[in-house]
Amino acid sequence: MIFDYCVIGGGIVGLATAMRLLENRPGSSLILIEKEDALGKHQTGHNSGVIHAGIYYPPGSLKAELCRKGAEATKAFCAENGIRFEVYGKLLVATSDLEMTRMDALYERSKQNTIEVHRVSQGELREREPNIAGLGALFVPSTGIVSYAEVCQAMGRRIRALGGDIRLSVRVNGISETSDAVDVRSDGESWRARKLVACAGLQSDRLAVLAGLSIEHRIVPFRGEYFRLPASKNEIVKHLIYPIPDPDLPFLGVHLTRMIDGSVTVGPNAVIGFAREGYPRLSVNLADMADYALFPGFWKTVFANRKSAAVELRNSIWKPGYLEECRKYCPSLTLADLLPHEAGIRAQAVRNNGALIHDFLFAETERMLHVCNAPSPAATSAIPIADMIVAKLEKTMR
Repeated sequence: MIFDYCVIGGGIVGLATAMRLLENRPGSSLILIEKEDALGKHQTGHNSGVIHAGIYYPPGSLKAELCRKGAEATKAFCAENGIRFEVYGKLLVATSDLEMTRMDALYERSKQNTIEVHRVSQGELREREPNIAGLGALFVPSTGIVSYAEVCQAMGRRIRALGGDIRLSVRVNGISETSDAVDVRSDGESWRARKLVACAGLQSDRLAVLAGLSIEHRIVPFRGEYFRLPASKNEIVKHLIYPIPDPDLPFLGVHLTRMIDGSVTVGPNAVIGFAREGYPRLSVNLADMADYALFPGFWKTVFANRKSAAVELRNSIWKPGYLEECRKYCPSLTLADLLPHEAGIRAQAVRNNGALIHDFLFAETERMLHVCNAPSPAATSAIPIADMIVAKLEKTMR
């Protein structure tokens, strides 16, 4: 049998792509292959669950557009499928004069991005959030929270209802393209498909190389470590609390997130991971470490970001340093409040010259499309990202 489509990767981008392919072309045959025993086990299942509004991204950029569309599409999908989500809104809190200046610039950007944002004075911030300290804030009312693992399960059910085949616990170890199909192999099994889409996240560069593509980047795992607050502090905040981001740093910084289960998490930081898929603390995979240690771009990235990397590493090793970041805007927190919580790992694509890739990156042939980088917030933007991928495929099918 030759499938019309093969999708590799059961994270939210792969699932949304498979779902949209079947919706757009009813009756098509599709197989989705996932190496884990369940859907959404990696980046999708380890993120903070935020439905982002898109306030951070350059006006007119693809990321800004996809995030706006994705937030609406995610909420609509949840409503259609009975998935609980909450719209608590986000407060970006400025704690210094420099951050107030950055906050003003962010406010102007939000207007250009046509996102509803309100300035909040110091007094109003104190009224809204008595446990949060700051000189002022921006309020983004549309920011929400959801379990993306539940979204993945619903997408999986939709794919099966549309006739798609989902194969779990299958690790792909061979991909070869011919003039009329792509052959995909695992231990003891093989499949043929007219079109292949690889949405492999943390393994995306390896899948591209396995398929014979020439790439100039590597995936470097950045580990985001979280803490959970005790249940007695589940009401410490009413909104999601974020710092004003430093434009010179690649990540957003430590924030307080109200989770869909009622708990509150603090994090994440961003440190180099010693394993692409090692979530427990001190996880080490020597093959993964060798992979990026032998890549020149890794060392260029480390050197270019050495100051912030040193701070992040210090705070990862030294819990009081992590607490210090939290107490900048939530001064009542103590070391005893920082309870263990599972980490997340971000697949960060890095170029040979050491530049972090913050935009979408695809590698394409006549019959394959590899999603080499789907930048944050990919979970929020997954449905319009899928539309973009499907549009790329359909151009080659006419």
